[in-house]
Amino acid sequence: MEQSDKNLVAAHCEGDTQAFGEIIRRYGDVMLGYLAKMCGNREKAEDFFQETFQRVHQKAHTFRGERLKPWLLTIAMRVAINGLRKTNKLPAVSLNQTNCDGDCEIEVEIKDDSQNPAQQVMKNERKEQVRAVIAILPPKQRATLILAYYQQLSYPEIAQVMGCSVGTVKTQMYRALRMLAEKLPSGDIK
Repeated sequence: MEQSDKNLVAAHCEGDTQAFGEIIRRYGDVMLGYLAKMCGNREKAEDFFQETFQRVHQKAHTFRGERLKPWLLTIAMRVAINGLRKTNKLPAVSLNQTNCDGDCEIEVEIKDDSQNPAQQVMKNERKEQVRAVIAILPPKQRATLILAYYQQLSYPEIAQVMGCSVGTVKTQMYRALRMLAEKLPSGDIK
């Protein structure tokens, strides 16, 4: 039987090294994916991943909830935003750029019902356009969008992760979607 998140954290706080390994096994892929989407760079995401779990290790005694994922996402979001702010280098991607030079990890799904090569090329170009716009969103808007669409959290869960009100989440989401709509030519985005 699988231990609950609360029991895993308690076991880790009591010195069980396997408990922390289990936390990383359960949530590592989710956190790395989230961080890659936040910073658009796999190498930087791996650095932020290390820092996130270092903070989790140090602050495990402060965990009070039942579910670990929102707490972990809160830490990861703060690490990413602070890390990007410190380097004063939010990823800048030209909207005219057709590729991300292998550093862009944001996965975008475009609705496609055909296998026509020309349509496949258009689909790939559309993905690159969406990635580029997501990369230029302000960090809090980007975090809100990624938490909602890629992590599939509800607005109340996003508010918990971001430490703000549901109204603020809605505002951030509205602004992010408005920028996407302004910067992208019309089309089918899923």
